[in-house]
Amino acid sequence: MRYAANLSILFPDLALLDRPAAAARAGFTAVESWWPWPSATPSATEVDGFVAAIEAAGVELIALNVFAGDMPAGDRGIVSWAGREPEFAAAVRTCVDIGKRLGTRMFNALYGNRDLDPGVAISNLRHAATVAAEIGATILLEPVSAAPGYPLRTAADVVAVLDAVDADNVALLADLYHLSVNGDDVPTVIDVHFSRIAHVQIADSPGRHEPGTGTLDLSTWLRTLEGRGYAGYVAAEYVPTGAGFDWREWL
Repeated sequence: MRYAANLSILFPDLALLDRPAAAARAGFTAVESWWPWPSATPSATEVDGFVAAIEAAGVELIALNVFAGDMPAGDRGIVSWAGREPEFAAAVRTCVDIGKRLGTRMFNALYGNRDLDPGVAISNLRHAATVAAEIGATILLEPVSAAPGYPLRTAADVVAVLDAVDADNVALLADLYHLSVNGDDVPTVIDVHFSRIAHVQIADSPGRHEPGTGTLDLSTWLRTLEGRGYAGYVAAEYVPTGAGFDWREWL
């Protein structure tokens, strides 16, 4: 398996723009990131600084989250938030522009847990799919845990939305941690929904820490994915304890 580092949750003692270099020093050649800015419309200077940090580190940005609202305040996306369509569209355009510069081809759109409107969500995702198709990119949608009100908790929840959107480049982000703690049977998810999975993330449970700190059978699940033909990156999206990255040697 090829592993990527999530810059938004790993290396928390460093400023964000210093994290790509830290990931490279830790042996990662690929990274992903949540939306790096507090608004849906960062300045050109802010975008240039982020792109420059990725390029200087010599790592590949494989995935980037679309603007998700005020995450510290509890927002988990604006895809389904009526009235915020212009912000979502602007953020998708910024993602695609970054993708043109860095080769990023996956953009994760968090669904949202306030003022939900399924019709708005479908429209926004179709728009995002059309814009992402300009560069052959995929829009990701994921189940999330520990977010009261977030309606997409299982793989089946996401697949129902994917079916409604009906676009070839909108796919399931299989975060094995979120799926497991939400009660999904991960082997069944892989068996039933493998064709819809475009990206994989990991953390162990309980605690959302490094692989090996909890009870999840991540190694078996990843081998199953590999056996089914998954050839993408597996992103480490966990709260680090300081134990390092030796898990890559046995996972």
